[in-house]
Amino acid sequence: MKVVATFHFHSKYARATSKNMDLDGISAGMKVKGLDLAGTGDFTFPAWFEELKKLEEIDNTGIFRYNDAHFMLTGEVSTTFEHENKIRRVHHVIQAPSLEIVGQINEALSKFGNLSSDGRPMLSMTAAELVEVLMEISSDIVITSAHIWTPFFSVFGSKSGFNSVEECYQDQTKHIFSLETGLSSTPDMNWRLSSLDKFTLVSSCDSHSQNPWRLGREANVFELKKLTYNEIWDAVRKKDKSKFLYTIEVPPEYGKYHYTGHRNCGISLHPKEAMKVNNVCPKCRRGLTIGVMQRVDELADRPEGYVPKDAIPFKSLLPLYEIISFVTKVNKLYSKKTLDEQNRLIDRFGTELNVLLDASEEELREATKEEIAEAVIKVRGCKIQFEPGYDGVYGTPIFDENYVRKEIVLPKQKSLKEF
Repeated sequence: MKVVATFHFHSKYARATSKNMDLDGISAGMKVKGLDLAGTGDFTFPAWFEELKKLEEIDNTGIFRYNDAHFMLTGEVSTTFEHENKIRRVHHVIQAPSLEIVGQINEALSKFGNLSSDGRPMLSMTAAELVEVLMEISSDIVITSAHIWTPFFSVFGSKSGFNSVEECYQDQTKHIFSLETGLSSTPDMNWRLSSLDKFTLVSSCDSHSQNPWRLGREANVFELKKLTYNEIWDAVRKKDKSKFLYTIEVPPEYGKYHYTGHRNCGISLHPKEAMKVNNVCPKCRRGLTIGVMQRVDELADRPEGYVPKDAIPFKSLLPLYEIISFVTKVNKLYSKKTLDEQNRLIDRFGTELNVLLDASEEELREATKEEIAEAVIKVRGCKIQFEPGYDGVYGTPIFDENYVRKEIVLPKQKSLKEF
């Protein structure tokens, strides 16, 4: 059976999330998107954990059901700790096979932070301590390092991260086998680091909304004989290409931290431009937020285009709503015109992923305006440009083939005579 799965997102109990991110809203959103399996998110939050007890486990498989949607028990936590005189903040996604084990996780982690403070609690413990505590509960728990390049809260983050997975997880690295690419990186960027070859790259949406332009925008596609917790993580651990077919990724330029920049000053720079100004904002003279593209360049030991022999393939997509919005130049959230067209196409092809992945060119041209059909086809073929995202600002897709990005005019360096 084919299984499209996303493991990491948040419930209504996390900060800045939709009130519809409950079991009814998430299960309904999964059907619209075309997701076969989703994480529950936020299982450490007491009220949400109580709601998760409504889930029906399917034959002791570690897979749960609600409204004909399938779930896996997941949660994200943030660890804050000092290492080598620097405060480190790293996020981790925890996957568990049973409610009983989740209860034990929550009891153990409550000693390191207030689990009622947020759907993604802040824990005063090192990344290695987190893994050690979880492994003492059950070796079936899976810990995935979350959005590994995000500047502020990740293993490689330019603001508080490390230069290797081993630096972060220390002697507990042996229990880490999966890393999450995040919105601002794709597998091919990660393939440039030989040190990551031992890990499997997974992709999840980190959504705060049940809408299809957020929920499942990044996902993993499996071909399994039976849908079970162990089958999925065994396929991931072994990089079994017969079972783990590919990941779905948004283009990295779409993510909020691809380029280096400073949001308050509207400065967005390619790594080469950023280095010319010593990573200092040319307007306000404060430090720039180093983007993922630049951070990958700093740590890479391979050229662009390198593909490891056991790498899991990926497909690059944009949410349908955003394709319609930008190609028709109705660039605002919750445009009724855009929503109507999105929903009409989803009704026609069954799910959003069917529109984006499976509908033929002929079917698309029959079903919608020529410009929208052409845009979907261009996205599939990675034939669009971007104003890349930076410092918390999403990237902007450009469908005009004649578009040329305006380069930032940097101030000239002062000569010695001017000082």
